[in-house]
Amino acid sequence: MDAERASAKLLAISALGLLLASCAGAPPPAEMSAAPSGPPKFAEVQGAQIAFADFKNSAFPYHGIAPNSEHPEQAKPFMDVNDNGRLAHSSPRGGTLYEDTTYSDRRVLLAASVTFDPRRGGALIVFFHGNSATLARDVVDRQQVVRQLSDSPLNGVLVAPQLAVDALDSSAGNFWRPGAFAQFLDEAATKLAALYPDAPRGAFRRMPVYVIAYSGGYLPAAYSLDLGGVGERVRGVVLLDAIYGEADKWERWVENSRGHAFFVSAYSLSSKDGNMDLKTKLVADGVQTMDALPDSLRPGVVAFVDSGDVRHEDFVNSAWTSDPLKDIFSRIAR
Repeated sequence: MDAERASAKLLAISALGLLLASCAGAPPPAEMSAAPSGPPKFAEVQGAQIAFADFKNSAFPYHGIAPNSEHPEQAKPFMDVNDNGRLAHSSPRGGTLYEDTTYSDRRVLLAASVTFDPRRGGALIVFFHGNSATLARDVVDRQQVVRQLSDSPLNGVLVAPQLAVDALDSSAGNFWRPGAFAQFLDEAATKLAALYPDAPRGAFRRMPVYVIAYSGGYLPAAYSLDLGGVGERVRGVVLLDAIYGEADKWERWVENSRGHAFFVSAYSLSSKDGNMDLKTKLVADGVQTMDALPDSLRPGVVAFVDSGDVRHEDFVNSAWTSDPLKDIFSRIAR
């Protein structure tokens, strides 16, 4: 009977989501409207080639259910506010955030060094930014993520989806859906192949994937790893001051992936408690961990890096070292 009641409640929640979406003419939860057509084009910035591409399979718009890991029975439609036909999400920290200003940007940043050569193999770096961020202003300009990749020896290409636009919100959007991360990577491969027409056929679909999440990017990263349908293609995860929840998903992924991937979580005082809790659980489960980065990031490495009392807001630029992503990329390349 409990299972029947839970099923009935989920159906009711889904119906409410459909009703809210239909009031504004939005697509039902399982659908995503087509992104604008036209291939992306590169521009040279900071010694790298960058492009912004509209994706059909990016994080937003999203009209499904917002899951609640701690209290599944409290799951509700993500768009739970209808302000005279204008849909919005009631964010725990950000307040009422409207779809048209916060959750409608389909753009994904694609970037690589001018020396990147997909004919030599390579790596696909997926970067989930934190709260109150935009791709151009924060990921490219302020955090210098593209420049850090270009300054490293890694033959890699960056793929960074726009999450909630400039908002105090960590919502995963479509990355909550099972299999969505695999669909996102497939679309990224198609977009990148158009940018690199001389690349071997299928090159970007064969590249190993490394997931990096900063701060609020932990939520889409956790669900992408847990439900994304990518499996052993993910060869490494790097969390930058980012363990603020989903402890069961991190623990499960680390224990299931040691044979083919590494896990690094660097932290300041801001996320120290979450990191220490996860480390304690892993050690209790027999996982060997380390407290510093090894020279080479290889399968089986599980490292927790205490960066001390550094500013959370500056963590992508300055943590255990200056240009921490450049340091990570260099260790992957060894």
